[in-house]
Amino acid sequence: MNQPAPLLPVDRWSAYTDGACTGNPGPAAWGVVLIAPDGRVAERVHGFLGHATNQIAEIAAATEGLARVPEGARVELVSDSQYVLKGLSEWRAGWERRQWRNSKNEPVANLELWQRLFAVADARRVSVRWVRGHNGDPNNELADRLANEALRLASARR
Repeated sequence: MNQPAPLLPVDRWSAYTDGACTGNPGPAAWGVVLIAPDGRVAERVHGFLGHATNQIAEIAAATEGLARVPEGARVELVSDSQYVLKGLSEWRAGWERRQWRNSKNEPVANLELWQRLFAVADARRVSVRWVRGHNGDPNNELADRLANEALRLASARR
């Protein structure tokens, strides 16, 4: 069961992000719910990526969410993707130390996307919080619906 969201300082944004993929790889999309420091929903947005993996969709969602927050602002990135959150908070230092190689000494997958995400994150004061997907967090559920809406719209255009 999810714990209630912690009370956030009044100067902190929250970016709820989610990626979606039909097949993996397959048609991929992202969704973002951006909560302003005053608690209002500032933006609900989604985008279609084309053919990609779920991991790419998750990185794209995080990048899009953070990019919508003013530079220098405090923002909590909330996601059900351990891949994205650990990449930002745990794995990055080791990747950089090993010249962008992972713990198996292989090139980091999706490196260009990670580097874009890091550049966007570095321009803000980012903290991360994991939520279990499809477990009732309203903003996580909305980000998921937005990503899936982008998939539906793209499919309808074909």
